[in-house]
Amino acid sequence: MKAFKELTEISGSRQNSYVSAWKDQGKKVVGYVCSYMPEEILHAADILPYRINGKGVSDMSQADAYLSRVNCSFSRCCLELGFRGEYDFLDGAVWINGCDHIRRCYDNWKAKRPFPFMHMLPVPHKIFPEGRQWYKEEVISFKEAVEAYFGVKITDDKIAEACSVYNETRKLLRKLYDKRTEDEPGFTGPEINTILSASVSMPKPEFNHLLEQVLQETQTVKEGSKKSIRLLVAGSIMDDQGFIENIEEMGAVVVADAFCLGAKNFWDLMDENGNVFENLIDRYYTHSPCPRMAGEYPTRLNFIKEQIERANVEGVILEHIKFCDLHGTDNALLKKDLEKAGIATLELERQYGPLADSGRIRTRVQAFLERIKA
Repeated sequence: MKAFKELTEISGSRQNSYVSAWKDQGKKVVGYVCSYMPEEILHAADILPYRINGKGVSDMSQADAYLSRVNCSFSRCCLELGFRGEYDFLDGAVWINGCDHIRRCYDNWKAKRPFPFMHMLPVPHKIFPEGRQWYKEEVISFKEAVEAYFGVKITDDKIAEACSVYNETRKLLRKLYDKRTEDEPGFTGPEINTILSASVSMPKPEFNHLLEQVLQETQTVKEGSKKSIRLLVAGSIMDDQGFIENIEEMGAVVVADAFCLGAKNFWDLMDENGNVFENLIDRYYTHSPCPRMAGEYPTRLNFIKEQIERANVEGVILEHIKFCDLHGTDNALLKKDLEKAGIATLELERQYGPLADSGRIRTRVQAFLERIKA
């Protein structure tokens, strides 16, 4: 498939061809690190939002001089790439107070190798009326900072146009996930991960066009997938095709997920009627919550159960990056409640980046799949 091949090339390079073409037009690219950052604000300013990742790092020696070994490997990999200058093509970055690890990454990045534009967008750790007002005020401050620094005017009409484009992306991704639920899934887990990685690394209109082509070109049948055990994988940031491939090589097929780069990021559409800015605030503040959101555990559990039912899942793998307290704690609760509901569940701790412990993971997954077969 020509369109899928192009998406694979995009997801495999940091400054891909679309980013380079965007820069060649004299336009700006701004990085971000969290799904609570309203990308439509940047899109409405004709700025390309680009999700920062730490892929491809095996040596974190520079980052380790500033972050301790008890900081998660995702934050250290991102900082390492920042120190190496591999994100120098960015004109700025927006950070969220998602956790202490990524906050320390921001502090050190800003102190040692700052972008021309760096903004911290605080998000409350709880969903409540006063928290929504707080988040709204912070998004307004962010919007004003973008306007002042880049010399642009972000109007409601431009935000409405951006929201329409992003809603189209979400609808197309939901169609893509529909193909995962079929008896013979139309896509493997690594293929889905490749598409998701490309979706946050290029302009959305171009991505929508390519994804439409992929959906049209795809043949539904994947040889042997009907015999594979159907799994849902959830947990920490997942942009590593190798991890999912490692699981599927054991005789499984990943047909659903609950990742901040996956279903949780695009599942909730935005209401395009009424006050567009207020709707944007509601969509991002209350979208499928991350473990950082205190008191929202029942919502996270129900979301996973809905995805399990939707995709006829036979087992769940809950992974978390080592030292990620938020997902580690959440996964312990999820395992208890999912097992109580009769759903076979496996907890896995991993490092972000190249699979140095792939053998251990394969052994545990193999035993888990044998348990499901039994």
